[in-house]
Amino acid sequence: MLLQVQLLIETTVPGVTMAYKWRLPFFYVGKSPICYLNVTKGYLDIGFWTAKLYTKHQELLISEDRKQVRSLRYRSPEDIDSEVLVEVLEQAYHFRRDGFLSN
Repeated sequence: MLLQVQLLIETTVPGVTMAYKWRLPFFYVGKSPICYLNVTKGYLDIGFWTAKLYTKHQELLISEDRKQVRSLRYRSPEDIDSEVLVEVLEQAYHFRRDGFLSN
């Protein structure tokens, strides 16, 4: 699942690079964080900082007591809806900002 999602990120977001921060893969465009990947509690979590600004798929983005970050979660490769993920990544690119805060 990680490789499938990494491939979607790298083919969707122009100029994206991957770096490890806090032992997790983070994806950046310049200094702007786009998303990160984390496998925990039996699911893949794809976190986005500016998600509260997104206009599409808000109902699928999970905040779970987090103020800044919202995420898409997948438990199996079959759960990954490529169309939804691509649209969320496009929004992450559109609303990107330098640093991690999305005030």
